[in-house]
Amino acid sequence: MIPVTKSFLPPLDSYTEYLKKSWNKKWLTNRGELVVELENKLKDYLGVNHLLCTNNGTIPIQIALKLFAKGGEVITTPFSYVATSASIVWENCKPIFVDISPEYLTIDENKIENAITNKTTCILATHVFGNPCDVIKIEEIANKHNLKVIYDAAHAFNVNYNNKSLFTYGDISTCSFHATKLFHTGEGGGIFCNDPSIQKKVFYSHNFGHNGPLDFHGLGINGKMSELQAALGLSLLPYMKEIINNRVKIVNHYNSGLDFSSLRKILIRQNTNWNYSYYPVIFESEKQLLDVENKLNALEIYPRRYFYPSLNTISYMKQSNMNISEDISSRILCLPLFHDLKKFETELIIKTINDTI
Repeated sequence: MIPVTKSFLPPLDSYTEYLKKSWNKKWLTNRGELVVELENKLKDYLGVNHLLCTNNGTIPIQIALKLFAKGGEVITTPFSYVATSASIVWENCKPIFVDISPEYLTIDENKIENAITNKTTCILATHVFGNPCDVIKIEEIANKHNLKVIYDAAHAFNVNYNNKSLFTYGDISTCSFHATKLFHTGEGGGIFCNDPSIQKKVFYSHNFGHNGPLDFHGLGINGKMSELQAALGLSLLPYMKEIINNRVKIVNHYNSGLDFSSLRKILIRQNTNWNYSYYPVIFESEKQLLDVENKLNALEIYPRRYFYPSLNTISYMKQSNMNISEDISSRILCLPLFHDLKKFETELIIKTINDTI
């Protein structure tokens, strides 16, 4: 069987060496030394100044919305994982969808201003498949209308844009360290911001609002990463170069072998150092996609319709039509991509797709 993705697992001995530190101190959570060590190493690796590790990748979005959205309207993309928009609804705010660029698949920055009302409080955009939004244009719009900007950067680990980490853009950026991601802690996430005053609010928000053991800054929730999660991240981090290099080879193999007379790829924005996190292809029709998916499934190869459906069509978020997002979501398929996918396996995938289309 060939799944769409597979978690990279470091040598078990490496993981258990970190676990011994936690066992010896009997300190399993509440910001132990492993969480702090992971944060410091990630800051160095990514080139960022402020990072807080969390217990999953959705809590950072919810914290950002709690701080910025204030129960208002949040301009967002219909082409993302459901957690992006579901978090808006969960925080008792209203998602206002703006359609996407057909090439980059990120929110169409040229349509954002038309969606702004006196109830708009912030913009929540997704760096789709690690492809940057037009962060410069979005910042200009936000400054003009006094809005906060949150980036769902779940796929953007190790992506640089204009020679700096993509996590440094916006008021807050969030990332997922889920087991399916490029870098992972089994389950986990991170929240990034540049403003020390926002960082302080983020910190107490992820720890029940605590200001020491007996005082409280304000409202908070439990978003803390455990030592067990941090241990996995620490033991995996030294392998990131190997992981990415292997994925580059697989992506290059797809690029050279697939028949792009009937397919197209996502266009990566200029000045981006991409992370090779996903390999989406867009078919000419949904029927063509389903034919390919069925042929691959018959060979026990399991790509994923990601993202599908367009989020504006979900019952609790249903709004006006988003023609481009709905069209793309019906025709896009993510092909298998993981660190130890073999060349003969990619050749089988390529041949099956080419023969079918």
